[in-house]
Amino acid sequence: MEEHLKNSVTDGQEEYVLNIGPQHPSTHGVLRLVASLRGEIVTNIEPHIGYIHRGIEKMCESLTYPQIIHLTDRMDYLSAHINNEAVCLNVEKALEIDIPDRIKVIRTIMAELTRIQSHQLFWATFGMDLGGLTCFFYGLRDREKVLDIFEETCGGRMIVSYNCPGGLMHDIHPGFQKRVKEFIEYFRKTLPEYDQLLTGNVIFRERTMGIGKLTLGEAIAHGIPGPTARASGFSCDVRKKEPYSAYDRIKFNEVLFTEGDTYHRYLVRMDEMRQSMDIIEQLIDNIPEGPYAVKMKPIIRLPEGEYYQRVETARGELGVYIISDGNKNPYRVKFRSPNFVNLSVLNMLSKGFKIADLIAISGSLDLIIPDIDR
Repeated sequence: MEEHLKNSVTDGQEEYVLNIGPQHPSTHGVLRLVASLRGEIVTNIEPHIGYIHRGIEKMCESLTYPQIIHLTDRMDYLSAHINNEAVCLNVEKALEIDIPDRIKVIRTIMAELTRIQSHQLFWATFGMDLGGLTCFFYGLRDREKVLDIFEETCGGRMIVSYNCPGGLMHDIHPGFQKRVKEFIEYFRKTLPEYDQLLTGNVIFRERTMGIGKLTLGEAIAHGIPGPTARASGFSCDVRKKEPYSAYDRIKFNEVLFTEGDTYHRYLVRMDEMRQSMDIIEQLIDNIPEGPYAVKMKPIIRLPEGEYYQRVETARGELGVYIISDGNKNPYRVKFRSPNFVNLSVLNMLSKGFKIADLIAISGSLDLIIPDIDR
């Protein structure tokens, strides 16, 4: 083996295989990447998934619809509230329930807070992966403020389970609006520090600009969602294309770039945090009066048929497909994961770049492995 490695490095012709993961700090979960290399140059990446597979879709077939919501927290745990909302919207659409405006607005505010804290953790870990350890401390410091709001509102910090079919588990607490406005005021002043620390850093720009380019045509051909697609100029924001909850009553910009490289995938998420703050500011002082939940039957049965709902999580489009045979349990449930689709282009983006660039490229995809394995 040592002789093989020696020959590979000296003549640059023979390939050798390097296992990255399944336990590796830069995979952010139990993901194994089998990297074929010629010297330092990547020739092929073969992802191996399934290390944390739990059979969530199959489990849904034996659960009621309210119970399914608690499983979606455990997929993309950084978009837990939005995952919950996707199931609720699908059930409510199937039952033709008219949801009060108060519920729609609160759901949207919570969804955008979820997006902010997810992107904060992306910024913290992405900077750390590329050598900027300070980013990790700054990012976690600010993310704690959002998690505190979640804990005060619904009792959970990451696994929130705040949504339920017909509305919310309970109403917002009296200090919710004040706490959210204090956070927005604080983060407006703090976000420029992120740019000073990382965005304009010369080493960071050298490590990311022009690395792992994804063209517009490739993004469309592979069905890439979310910030990864928008960095290549693919307009695919579900909040704009098919508005749900309160997104039809607010103004915000879909963040688009055309460069499609690692740096601009990073920039999309930075600008999305600013857009999320704009959305929250439009809604936080305009939460309508009304009930926080619609009265539902104790046992929910969807009419026989097929139902699909998509939402925009922090990593792109999540689709929830339900087949109902009229019973209290779904006949079949399928989740369309944004992380699984994003992982599918990692090999294409990494070929021809150095092994160190692979860490930057995979980090820019912002993969959450439990959402891939489910």
